[in-house]
Formats: sequence, structure tokens, C-alpha cells
Amino acid sequence: MLEVSRKQALAYRIAEQGLHRSVADPYDLPLLDLGLQDSMRDTALLSLAARMPDPVTPESLVDDQRLALVWSHRGAPHFHRRTDLPELAAALVPIDEPDALARMLWQKKDIQAVDESPVDIIFTTARAIRKVVTKPMTKGAVSTEITKLLPPAYSRWCRPCNATHVHEQLMRIAALHGGARLEAGQSPATLAPLEERGRLSTRPVPAAVSRVLEQYLRFNGPATPGDAAGFVGTAKTCIRETWPDAVTEVKVDGRRTFVPNDRLAALENPPSPAGVRLLPPLDPYTQGRDKAVLVPDKARAKEVWKILGSPGAILVDGEILGTWRMKASGKRLTFALTEFDPLRRADRAAAEDEAARAASARGYPDFSVTWA
Repeated sequence: MLEVSRKQALAYRIAEQGLHRSVADPYDLPLLDLGLQDSMRDTALLSLAARMPDPVTPESLVDDQRLALVWSHRGAPHFHRRTDLPELAAALVPIDEPDALARMLWQKKDIQAVDESPVDIIFTTARAIRKVVTKPMTKGAVSTEITKLLPPAYSRWCRPCNATHVHEQLMRIAALHGGARLEAGQSPATLAPLEERGRLSTRPVPAAVSRVLEQYLRFNGPATPGDAAGFVGTAKTCIRETWPDAVTEVKVDGRRTFVPNDRLAALENPPSPAGVRLLPPLDPYTQGRDKAVLVPDKARAKEVWKILGSPGAILVDGEILGTWRMKASGKRLTFALTEFDPLRRADRAAAEDEAARAASARGYPDFSVTWA
């Protein structure tokens, strides 16, 4: 059995995730096979800036008609290639009732209390979304309208909204099946009908689920079945029948993990990571589920992954050696960088260059950098 060190595994991930900046066109970034998570803090755009050799602009993702923003893995918004959406939708069809329930995540108990099949609940909601979303509509408007069409048990009283509406996670995991996408760059969140909706399919496609799990192992491997299930947003027990065949067991510092067969050579001889990258919160690299592998020091890990409002990570020669935050004030963007240990002068300068790239990506010509 192949055994690799933690540093070797991280060097492999950095290369697979495109952090060596070897791909010029965002559409060709292999990481889009899995998707690029976004948030209102432009995380997808900043993740792209960390991977593209040329500067990116605020329009790089929003205006690229080859891409679409949809609620996908775990109900989180991700950019995907439009051509990949049919297979993605197939991969998001629950395999069975326990899988459907597990995908409800924090609202699992609410759905469990409904005297109805969780699979049926998802697709009943999807049909309502398909009926309602025939033009761009805010998320709140969609929620209001589909709540009227759905059984009362699908909804709950929401104190922040001061209204009764459909469960949030339920709407998110049903949206793509309902032929709805998100309008990129819009606030508040706005849904729109997919230009090529296709038919609603409720049939499980185990092979499609297997491919998503295999893609996770490619970009975040070597990893465990539990890691992969966590990314998908389901329970480890729910992926036993869809675990990919073309994977090989690998030990990482004694830990039992897996990697796709066709990536073994890349894992054995990854290029050495070099240089500095500012990775935003929710970056695919720090989204790896095995946080103790990414940052073994528990105190430092707590600084990287906060319960609320995590910062970005400063990646230096393959190790996370600090955190960073940015704040906009008018037309000026301020970066606050915090190093765990004093960095070399050259690494500090490189980090400030990366801050300039991030500021440009967000459309701020005026910015400043402070160190702590």
C-alpha cells in the first residue's frame, strides 16, 4: 500500500486545485468539475484570483455565460459549467430516504417530523419552484410563493423574517431540480429559470453520485469516505453503495484514505508548492474536511476556522501560516494580514502583491495592507 506524508498530500492537493496558476482560462480550471463555492463576500472570485495567472475582474465569473451559479453541494451556491448541470442534477438526486433526510443537514429534525417521504418532499418542492420561477425573482419572493403551494408541514415560523415560509435547506436542495439558478452578483439573492431546464427526473443515478465522490477525492485527497460524504452533505453510511470503484487506498501519516487510481502518479510525485496565495473564506483548499491535516496546530486551526465569520488563509510554500481579512470603506479596501510566526520579507511582499490582485478582482483601485 502506498504511504505518503502529510506534506506530500498537501503538495498534491495544491497542484490539483490549480494553485500553481497553470491554467489561463477559468472555464478550463479542472476544479470546476467539482464546483467553486461562492458567497456574498465574492469568495468564488477571490478563489479564482488565487489560481489564474492573469488578473481577474469583478466580471470574470458574473459575465461568463459558460458558467452558472446554482445551489448544489450541501445546498451551498457554487459556480459550475452549464454543460455540467444535467449530470450535477442527477448526482443531487438522493439515493434513498436516509440520504434525502441526511441532506437536510441542520433542518433534518424538521423534515423528519413531517409524515411523508423525504424524497417526495424534495421533489414536491422542486415542482413548486418550477411552477413559480418563470422569471428572475428574489429568494424571498420565491419562498413566499412556493410556500402557498406546499403543505403547511414544509414550512416553519421564521423569527428574523417575521413570517412563515418553506424550510431554507429544503428550498436550496430542491432548486436545481426545479430548474432554477441564482443570478450571479445579485443582492438580495435572486433566482431565475435555467435557460435549458430539461425534464424533472426523480430517478437516482448512483454513477453520477460516484463521480462527485471521486472528484472530491481528486481535489481534496487522499481523503476518507467520511470526508467525501461531508462535502456532499450526507451521512457516511449513505455513500456505501455509491463509493467509486476506481480508487486506491493510501496511508497519509498512518491515516487510511483514498485517491482516484488515475491520480496515483500525481500523488507520488507532486510538484513542490512555492509562493504565496491569499485564499478567501470557503476556498476549495480550506474546504477540505480534514482540517487537522491542513493545520495540525489546534490553536492555529481555531484562528483559520471560526464558528462565525472565518477569515481567509495565507498559504506560504504549501503551509497555512496566517490569516487575513478585508474591509471595504467607500472606494477603499483595507487588508489586515496576521502571521502566525514572522514571515520572511519576500513572503510579506508576495502577500501584499496578492492583496493587490484581490483588490483588483473586486474592483478596488485603492487599497491598503496592515500586518499584525
